[in-house]
Amino acid sequence: VGRMNEATEDGGERIHKVLARAGWGSRREIERWIEAGRVRVNGRRAETGARLHPGDRVQLDDGRMLRISGATAALRVLAYNKPAGVVCTRRDEQGRPTIFEDMPSIDRGRWINIGRLDINTSGLLLFTNHGELAHRLMHPRYRVDREYAARIFGEVDEAMLARMRDGVEIEGERFHFDDIVEGEGDGANRWYYCVVQSGRQREVRRLWESQG
Repeated sequence: VGRMNEATEDGGERIHKVLARAGWGSRREIERWIEAGRVRVNGRRAETGARLHPGDRVQLDDGRMLRISGATAALRVLAYNKPAGVVCTRRDEQGRPTIFEDMPSIDRGRWINIGRLDINTSGLLLFTNHGELAHRLMHPRYRVDREYAARIFGEVDEAMLARMRDGVEIEGERFHFDDIVEGEGDGANRWYYCVVQSGRQREVRRLWESQG
């Protein structure tokens, strides 16, 4: 199964790390596949935390064998300016354009999008064929800043900004901005530059909506 880390050679290496390194997806994405029963090892459904050993055969739900042996593919990274109206998914049931439609072909693995932007948001997305790189850029543990420019309609006071910096509970989860900087605009129509490190779904919009 390609390169095993020396520290785990005898006991195998966790399946989500091996598949991520081979370029099949980010660690989080592969963990979701395993939880959903989409991955099989040697014909049996894989379990979370399972380890791979040399010679193991890995299949995705459609029966496709996942190539994980041999040399690691050359690292590739793409920067993509996502326009509004495009969705961050591989296939869309509603037939809307997706971020993957114009991606160039790749020899091994597949393109992994680093983060997501909702359909109404435009801006920078990164793509890579290296699951470990995607993991390090997306996981909150590595504290990578994500900066958004949000156009806000309505009166914003210092108490609101302080609450969003300190943390707001929304539907049982706690959200906060690591930084907020006031930008251009006048009165009740201003831009704010907001920094987060967790990258949860619609995080910026939900924080502002929590303040009315």
